[in-house]
Amino acid sequence: MKRSYPCIEANLNKIKHNTSTILEICQRLGIDVVGVTKVFCAQKPIVNSMIEGGLKVIGDSRLSNLKRVNEAKCEKLLLRIPMESDASSVVKYADISLNSEVETVKKLSKAAKRANKIHKIILMIDLGDLREGVLEYDVLDAAKEINKLPNIELVGVGTNLTCYGGVLPDEENLSKLITIKEKIERVLEIKLPIISGGNSSSLYMVMDNTMPKGINQLRLGESIVLGRETAYGKEVPNAHKDCFVLKGEIIEIKNKPSVPTGKIGLDAFGEVPKFEDRGVIKRAIIALGRQDIKVDGITPLDNGIRVLGASSDHLILDVTESKYDYRVGDVVDFYMDYGCLLQAMTSPYVSKYYVG
Repeated sequence: MKRSYPCIEANLNKIKHNTSTILEICQRLGIDVVGVTKVFCAQKPIVNSMIEGGLKVIGDSRLSNLKRVNEAKCEKLLLRIPMESDASSVVKYADISLNSEVETVKKLSKAAKRANKIHKIILMIDLGDLREGVLEYDVLDAAKEINKLPNIELVGVGTNLTCYGGVLPDEENLSKLITIKEKIERVLEIKLPIISGGNSSSLYMVMDNTMPKGINQLRLGESIVLGRETAYGKEVPNAHKDCFVLKGEIIEIKNKPSVPTGKIGLDAFGEVPKFEDRGVIKRAIIALGRQDIKVDGITPLDNGIRVLGASSDHLILDVTESKYDYRVGDVVDFYMDYGCLLQAMTSPYVSKYYVG
């Protein structure tokens, strides 16, 4: 099949394998997994592979993504706390949502009543990372208000760590979440079946067997698609690291000086570039740029290639030390980190192909 470059190749078998591998690791400790689909924009072939791998719940930050997989046979969770203006769509496309604003939950209650549905709520608690979540001393008041709303079911508490403030999950802060859950149950005389203990940065505690007993849900994206936990970057045992490969075509290859000639000023992105003088080098230009990818998030599969930099549409490589004799029209492969994968999958200029 003729391909359009640049492109991403997603290996569905490897994604399915990673899903089942991580599910098995978590289920040993009684932890359910929400498969986070936002990094690949909830593309149906990948979502289906995760479901085939055993997932029963998928989570995404964007309603448009959940809408895309509306017919998928699994529960859908909205990860980003809802906008009031989206209340009707949230109830329509998400079975459950993370929330921290009581006034928004009231809007969800009205929308759920109109739709004759029960919408489930996980109350998010801020344990120090300073992204979304009510503070500990406000939890009971918020839970009381939410619990009395019609067509709303308060099913649990959750937290998010590392994404904004970089605060790592540990036994101390996650144990607080368990204590908060027990307090809500005792005061309101209800049962909360879910304690959602974070994202892929919490997975290391499962791998180290240090996760506090009671945490029974994790929201995992990067660990599934890239095969690593994100607190320390440790690889998940038996998981693939190459589920996604970025491919770009060479459009120019020439021997040129390694340092520009002339007075150096600001580049197209308002930065003053720095260069290492390595004499004349063999430079390749790929039809791929900063409009498509996070340049510092790529790693060439060919370890003889150095990434020099990029403009909006051109990726500059030093291929001097490669054992391959690259020519115009050749394709170069790259691994991506999470940020690069997110940007590349979102870019309409990067084609997507599925194998396996």
